[in-house]
Amino acid sequence: MLTVERDDGGTLYVAEDEGERGQDGPFFVVYRTESRENRWGWYCSNCESVDNAMDSMGRIKCNVCGNFRKPEEWDSAHE
Repeated sequence: MLTVERDDGGTLYVAEDEGERGQDGPFFVVYRTESRENRWGWYCSNCESVDNAMDSMGRIKCNVCGNFRKPEEWDSAHE
């Protein structure tokens, strides 16, 4: 399992077998523990960053490189 160091010195664990397709590269699930007990967020494989955000519709956007995952479901009422 790939590891990423946090700014505060902690370690995060990237599950490279749990991913979602992004526009420029996949996003992988990140956990706080190696045993995958506590999900932490997403890892952008395009720029190797954990600085990203997910909205209520399931869109993921990397704040570093702009890699983007489309929403899981789309409803015109949200526009």
